[in-house]
Amino acid sequence: MLSMHSTTEEQKTVLSSKHAVPEAIEDFLCNFLIKMGMTRTLDCFQSEWYELLQKGVTELRDVGNVPDVYSQNMLLENENKNLKKELKHYKQAADKAREDLLKTQKVRDFHRMHHKRTVQEKNKLINDLKGLKLHYASYEPTIRVLHEKHHTLLKQKMLTSLERDRAVGQIYGLQETLKHMEIGHSSHAPEIRVAPNCEKENAPEGPTQKGLREAREQNKRKTKMKVNKKDSEFPTDMQPNPNLSLCKENICPAKFDYKLNNILRLHKLPVSCIVVHPHKDILVSCGEDRVWKVVGLPRGNVLLTGLGHTDWLSDCCFHPSGNKLATASGDTTVKLWDLFKGSCISTFEGHTHAVWSCTWHSCGDFVASSSLDTTSKIWDVNSERCRYTLYGHTDSVNSIEFFPYSNILLTGSADKTLSVWDARTGKCEQSLYGHMHSINDATFTPRGHVIASCDACGVTKLWDFRKLSPIVSIDVGPSPGNEVNFNSSGRVLAQASGNGVIHLLDLKSGQIHKLMGHESEAHTVVFSHDGETLFSGGSDGTVRMWS
Repeated sequence: MLSMHSTTEEQKTVLSSKHAVPEAIEDFLCNFLIKMGMTRTLDCFQSEWYELLQKGVTELRDVGNVPDVYSQNMLLENENKNLKKELKHYKQAADKAREDLLKTQKVRDFHRMHHKRTVQEKNKLINDLKGLKLHYASYEPTIRVLHEKHHTLLKQKMLTSLERDRAVGQIYGLQETLKHMEIGHSSHAPEIRVAPNCEKENAPEGPTQKGLREAREQNKRKTKMKVNKKDSEFPTDMQPNPNLSLCKENICPAKFDYKLNNILRLHKLPVSCIVVHPHKDILVSCGEDRVWKVVGLPRGNVLLTGLGHTDWLSDCCFHPSGNKLATASGDTTVKLWDLFKGSCISTFEGHTHAVWSCTWHSCGDFVASSSLDTTSKIWDVNSERCRYTLYGHTDSVNSIEFFPYSNILLTGSADKTLSVWDARTGKCEQSLYGHMHSINDATFTPRGHVIASCDACGVTKLWDFRKLSPIVSIDVGPSPGNEVNFNSSGRVLAQASGNGVIHLLDLKSGQIHKLMGHESEAHTVVFSHDGETLFSGGSDGTVRMWS
């Protein structure tokens, strides 16, 4: 053991003494040769020196004491490259995360500011609401005292003949004029001059007059309730006049080349509705000035004037016989007028907001109305009570119309839907969807097989009533379509637009014709029975005749 150990130490000593050449010698010789310019000798020395080093390294590797330096350098270089790549990747990921964090912080700050602003506005509205409630509460004692004084004064004035003579709702010269037209002078009916106190009658209704009228109407309702009139029966089988239908459908040609013929200045405020008498050459116009007027055709002279509502008129409709008129108003009531007696015969109260539209049943015993309160009502003319209230729409019901010679009702609403109702049960049978905006008006063709509707963005839709499906959509917007009406043949559809244009749609060819003549918004449009004349009403209070 001792001999082997000594031998190994001798080998190590020999190898180390043979190859352990100081680096200073190599540097000295290389510097010397370079300084002397002995380049070839320098090359030979470096090559031999390198070979000597390689040999010594190999011997040391064989002994097992020296690692492979070059292979380790390669490994280290590769590891460095990998580390650099990973470091670069981590830097990019960190930069991206930093950017995402900054964006998230910005979005958070924006929503935080928006939330603070919303909370501030909410608190401001709450404070304003509290202030308004307090302000309103401060007026309650005064209102209560005034209300008591009003009722006291009303009781004192109830029996005076002067207030009885001022009953609102008089119609001037109705019976004489209609008798005159019965003789056969409907086309050239003479003008009936209004009494000198017309201006007083048309003046705004005072609190005393209003209270007197309400008390009188309440008395009438109580008296009529005592009579206990029976409810009317809905007809089960109604057939239209075949001769009248044949005339309307086949004889009346389609006309599109209308020219402005006359301008009638009938109202001080916008015209809301025009209807043509079912048998005579007269029309009725309603305005926001609370007045409706009967106009003789073709002269356009005012024959009759009706006043009775306490707010603007929105719609009117003739009884199938033409002897009565129904009017709807912003005062939440529907009134029935007897044109021969010259008086208001009924007032239907039940809606809680403005009444937009009204329509007569073909039998003449029922009137239907639609209101801003999201409901429609069916009124019995004989018993003077509401038979059904139609619930289903979620917004204002802007139009209502009975299907010709049927118990079916059609309503159009601001909730963008049309609904079909059974008037005998008050139930909704079908709803039609398709409009993207509030529906302003809807109507049937004379035969009733097609429905037309228009909305607040000028889109008019045609529907197949038999299949309850859409046929076509016509966009003449963006101005709203206020009203649509067919001519008696059912081929031409007229639309009154918010920009003052009257659009005429040819249902056969699909062409659209325009009538330009209104200086402001057109609210209503209707054809004469022969289709030769068109009447339109505008927001300037005028009725324009096109022929």
